[in-house]
Amino acid sequence: MVCKTRFGLNNFKRHFRVHRRERPYSCSVCDKAFTKKSNLTDHMRTHTGDKPYSCSVCEKAFTKKSNLTDHMRTHTGDKPYSCSVCEKAFTKKSNLTDHMRTHTGDKPYSCSVCEKAFTKKSNLTDHMRTHTGDKPYSCSVCEKAFTKKSNLTDHMRTHTGDKPYSCSVCEKAFTKKSNLTDHMRTHTGDKPYSCSVCEKAFTKKSHLTKHIRTHKRQTLQLSCP
Repeated sequence: MVCKTRFGLNNFKRHFRVHRRERPYSCSVCDKAFTKKSNLTDHMRTHTGDKPYSCSVCEKAFTKKSNLTDHMRTHTGDKPYSCSVCEKAFTKKSNLTDHMRTHTGDKPYSCSVCEKAFTKKSNLTDHMRTHTGDKPYSCSVCEKAFTKKSNLTDHMRTHTGDKPYSCSVCEKAFTKKSNLTDHMRTHTGDKPYSCSVCEKAFTKKSHLTKHIRTHKRQTLQLSCP
């Protein structure tokens, strides 16, 4: 016996293919194969563009019923998948799986170019564009392009003027969450970026980078005859 999972006869036959690595249902377009006919049906929609499952709230459509189920939770606020370590909750099981790696330190997705590793496959996909130069997300206003969708979202606020991230101390607002994080350190006094040469510390990484250049210039001046 391979595992202790119990099934009816038909489901057992389908499940047993997982252990025997059988994939009898093949895509006629790209040759990708599946253990279940329903998975092939879902996959074929990636080729046809068919999205039969529509959200009753915002009309967004999906190729798979499970994706619609996950999406509906963004409207209901339901987060059934909870972290056993910090109790943070998620709408999708895959998001919980990704999150758990922040506790375990597991980084299963590695770059084939520089070997940098990531907890999420999507982060590896974004990273690979730094090597290929691909920038698929373009601004509809100024045509500036980005490697990540989140960077485009941040950029669009420079056109709309939207500043959704507000300081709870002085109410100053920012277009990017990272800018708010940097700003909060002006209130807390936290300086997490330290110079390895003189140990001077900074609230922002960009300030440390600028400071490091002063040491490089000094080194060049000393080395000049």
